[in-house]
Parts: sequence; C-alpha cells; structure tokens
Amino acid sequence: MRLKTELYAKEQDDTIDKIIQIIGITTENNTITLYEIDNNEIIKQQLMELIPEIRTWFSFGHINPVSNPDKYKRPYISILRQIPKKYYIVSQKEIGMTINGTFIRTQQYSFQKRT
Repeated sequence: MRLKTELYAKEQDDTIDKIIQIIGITTENNTITLYEIDNNEIIKQQLMELIPEIRTWFSFGHINPVSNPDKYKRPYISILRQIPKKYYIVSQKEIGMTINGTFIRTQQYSFQKRT
C-alpha cells in the first residue's frame, strides 16, 4: 500500500500553500499570534473549511482535531502547527503585547522555510 505522501504530493503542497496564504506568511512577515487568529473569524473559517481536504490528502491520525474538530476548542491551531511541517519549521513562544492599552499574553507562531 502506498503512502499518501507519495500518492498526493502535489495536492499536499497545494494545501500547505493555501494554509500559508490564509495566515499571511511571507518572507518579510513570518509570524502570527494566537490573538490575531482568535480575533479573525475569516482566518478561522478558512482553516476549518480545509478539514475535508486535509482528510483526503494527508494521513491525519496524529492530528486529533482534524478527526474530531467538535471535541476541541481550537482545532484550527492544530492544522496551523502540524500540516505545514513538511516545508516549514513551526515554532512557538509566549509573548506579551499591548492592545488598546491592555496588556495581553499570547502565543506567537513563527514559520521558517526548511532548506
């Protein structure tokens, strides 16, 4: 039996490109915060709409929120962290930032292209 990585390599690449475009990662801006994602319904909706596509093109047994998105609070974060790993090193760190005079602690996700 052939692996999905062999059978659907092009489709997987296209899906990863869609995720990167949705969150707006470029060579100049390679970070996004959890606060930005949580407060942007369009990004959340677009990532959630990719679940059927991910189920088709990827082996998703290790990504439980793709299997059962209703059981998890933020399944879109798992998509964001797990799927692009083929071409990106995804790292996270906790940061603090001030928005409208309020100090907020949040996670920052960085995407660095693999060489």
